[in-house]
Amino acid sequence: MQPIQTAILSYGMSGEVFHAPLLHAHKGFEIAAIVQRSKDTAKQHYPQCNVVRTIDEVISDPSIELVVVNTPNELHFNQASRALLAGKHVVVEKPFTVTLHEADQLIQLACEKSRLLTVFQNRRWDGDFLTLKQVFEKQWVGRVVELEAHYDRFRNYIEPNTWKEETGIGKGILYNLGSHMLDQVVVLFGMPRYIDARIGIQRTNGKVDDFYDLRLTYPGVNVIVKSSYLVREPGPRYQLHGTEGSFVASSNVDPQEQALKEKKIPGSEGWGAMPEETWGKLNTTIKGKHVEKRIETIPGNYLGFYDNVYEAVRKGHELAVKPEQVRDVIRLIEAAYQSNEEKKAIKL
Repeated sequence: MQPIQTAILSYGMSGEVFHAPLLHAHKGFEIAAIVQRSKDTAKQHYPQCNVVRTIDEVISDPSIELVVVNTPNELHFNQASRALLAGKHVVVEKPFTVTLHEADQLIQLACEKSRLLTVFQNRRWDGDFLTLKQVFEKQWVGRVVELEAHYDRFRNYIEPNTWKEETGIGKGILYNLGSHMLDQVVVLFGMPRYIDARIGIQRTNGKVDDFYDLRLTYPGVNVIVKSSYLVREPGPRYQLHGTEGSFVASSNVDPQEQALKEKKIPGSEGWGAMPEETWGKLNTTIKGKHVEKRIETIPGNYLGFYDNVYEAVRKGHELAVKPEQVRDVIRLIEAAYQSNEEKKAIKL
């Protein structure tokens, strides 16, 4: 089958570090166009691609089958809509949209046009999350009663000249890192009954939210989701507790993002592997026997996202990241802001 002719709408961090390297490494895709308004760095990295100056050139090109919408958050809805109306399949960078209403409209439009619509929730393919999911599905800790998840960073400065540090709808840490974490929670548990949230600004002179503490309530299960830009000494990424034991992941983040920044080839030898000293610890009882050991971290694989997109477009396979599922993430983000404002738990 012919490679999927693909266009990337921006060559900022997500375009240069994530989408372009992954698409270039995958034999099922060909980068046909990258939008850069003034620079030509994309052409230097990918001489075979066509650098265009406007999104209109992508939308009007009948040869382009798939469009990656990786522009600022507030533009996702408009640009994804235009691509779908032009008969193109669409991958939207997270967050899917900035409102639930926009998410619902995009899903309806994709159905009407019979086009693929998905969201780049690449953190489903983080090694530590794949390992956590394995422990969860195999019930190695018994019936799960609590999950505490952290995605912390130390960034005690305000990064200049970036839209991510400016006020406006769809900005802040909850739309940024929270869209990853809540997606993982929805994958494991579905939608909660209640969400109770505290969101705010901790950094000096900060303009956008840079921490959150979310409590999600399920029947018999409590989920805690936290993130901050002022954590210099991070604790475990995940702590999963159940009726038989616990699984505690390390504080080390998945190595794929750093490898991509260093221009390493996705899928090359050792890709996504974590050293043994960073593996998570399982302390539990399985079939009456006490088990206490490190669990090998499953190597992360962001290429898995585009593997699925290729299979869905060319072979009609089921999407791994369904837009209806990610729509629930936007619902949770909106409910979290409502909870923070009203200082109470919100029933979903």
